[in-house]
Order: sequence, then C-alpha cells, then structure tokens
Amino acid sequence: MDPESKELLKSTFRLAEENNKMLLSMRRSMRLARIMSVLYWVVIIGSAYGVYYFLEPYLDQIMSIYGGASDVLNSFR
Repeated sequence: MDPESKELLKSTFRLAEENNKMLLSMRRSMRLARIMSVLYWVVIIGSAYGVYYFLEPYLDQIMSIYGGASDVLNSFR
C-alpha cells in the first residue's frame, strides 16, 4: 500500500471516529430531551390532579350551594 493511500485511509478512519462520537452525543442528548419531556408532562398532569384533589371539597360545597339555589329559584316559578 502506497503512503498516499495509507494517509487517506487514516484520514477516513479519523473522520469516521469523529462522526461516531458526534452521533453518540446526539443520541444521548435526544434521550435526555425525551426523558425531560416525559418528566415535564408528569409534573404538569400530576400538579393538575393535586390541585383538583385539594380543591374537591370546596368544589363540592359550591355545587351543593348552586343546587340549593336552583331548587329555590325553581320553587319561585
């Protein structure tokens, strides 16, 4: 193998290694972004459920008051 071909082969090998490192880094960052996105939605949905859980007694009171008020209004008709 002549020196020029050998140098070209080494250069190609270095480029392939560099591309492999970049691709692994991209895959790692995509995986991290996916995990962070899932955590983001878990926090959003979990906090909405938590707010509903803590406000449920107050919402039940409001609904019973509204039901009583509608019964009173219907009795006036």
